[in-house]
Amino acid sequence: MAINILMPALSPTMTEGKLAKWYVKEGDTVSAGKVICEIETDKATMEVEAVDEGVIGKIVVPEGTEGVAVNAVIAILVEEGEAVPAGDAKPAAPTPAAKPAPAAAAPAPTPAPTPPVGGSAKTHEGGRIFASPLAKRLAAESGLDLAKISGSGPHGRIVKEDVEQAAKAGTAKPAPKAAPAPAATKEPSAPQFVVPGEATTRIPHTSIRKVIARRMTESKQTVPHFYLTVDYEIDALLEARKAINALAEKSKGSKVSVNDMVIKACAMALRDHPDVNASWSEEAMIQYNTVDIAVAVATDRGLVTPIVRNADLKGLGRIATDMKDLAARAREGKLKLDEFQGGGFTISNLGMYGIKDFLAIINPPQAAILAVGAGEERVVVRNGQMVIRNVMSCSLSVDHRVVDGALGATFLQTLRSYIEQPATMLL
Repeated sequence: MAINILMPALSPTMTEGKLAKWYVKEGDTVSAGKVICEIETDKATMEVEAVDEGVIGKIVVPEGTEGVAVNAVIAILVEEGEAVPAGDAKPAAPTPAAKPAPAAAAPAPTPAPTPPVGGSAKTHEGGRIFASPLAKRLAAESGLDLAKISGSGPHGRIVKEDVEQAAKAGTAKPAPKAAPAPAATKEPSAPQFVVPGEATTRIPHTSIRKVIARRMTESKQTVPHFYLTVDYEIDALLEARKAINALAEKSKGSKVSVNDMVIKACAMALRDHPDVNASWSEEAMIQYNTVDIAVAVATDRGLVTPIVRNADLKGLGRIATDMKDLAARAREGKLKLDEFQGGGFTISNLGMYGIKDFLAIINPPQAAILAVGAGEERVVVRNGQMVIRNVMSCSLSVDHRVVDGALGATFLQTLRSYIEQPATMLL
């Protein structure tokens, strides 16, 4: 008995997706659990497994097809030796780059008086020359007189080929220079726009890129952003990291990055300030009972934010291990649904690119995001003396409906205690 393989809903917000790749072809035998295709959703690229065994009788939706609706038939599974039912063989999803149906032909407008086909390019009225804009430009560049060129286009219209042929044959004399028209009779020229030429490349948007664009636009338009920036001295944190990694090297454990330590510090600060670990709704303020931190990871398809769950309860070694795994699979598009959906707070770190400081856009429905800059040596004043310290600038973007200035400042003060005194993260 034939079984329809349907486009799965891989996220709560998914209504359609792109069938990125087929791992099977018609006639292949599959078993339950075998990966058969790859679907690009509005969040990530995910593999889809067969739920039954049989033979791929027909692939209805070819790979590369965009806009495939959820629950549309993408393939048909049959038993060995069974034919694909005729009624099920019809495509149930859009085909790639489907062209819109042509509009009904409108009545042709009454043409203006034109010269007879193959005759002179001038009309009976005022000696007007009928030529395409491209033909006029080519004639002007070549110094040819359009009045000496016969048109081969509809109703004797001069087209590009006529000008090129006249230029090769040398039959058209150079057009005489016309006297400049008086300023009063000079027609205003149309605005000239530089149109991209063949040197440009059009890169189609991925589903992830479209969602990022939509969500970031909505965030900036609808969320009242408020920004707070502080400088943290990270000398003690760097020393602690050095000691931790020395032990990790001996035990062959995961080395800890500065970003891992910032994740842990933020998690501890959120546990101390649950009002920041919250979201806005029109009916009530929503506080999260777990500290789940999303971390921005750049991929070739766009920005993905895998989540470190219960970060306040995990040690630095576990956070480091989780982040390495999550970041690697995020770049491969292999994250599971619960690994990138949710989270109550986001960290975006551009320090590894040498960015000193920046302001991040809030990731709705979250109420806050921390932008982390590069740690660098700076001159600071201590007890009236100039000294050199390693300093890292961090900017907190908050939804002012949820987090006001005083609460945001208090959160950053608590975060300072964890970053500048990393031993407190172990208490």
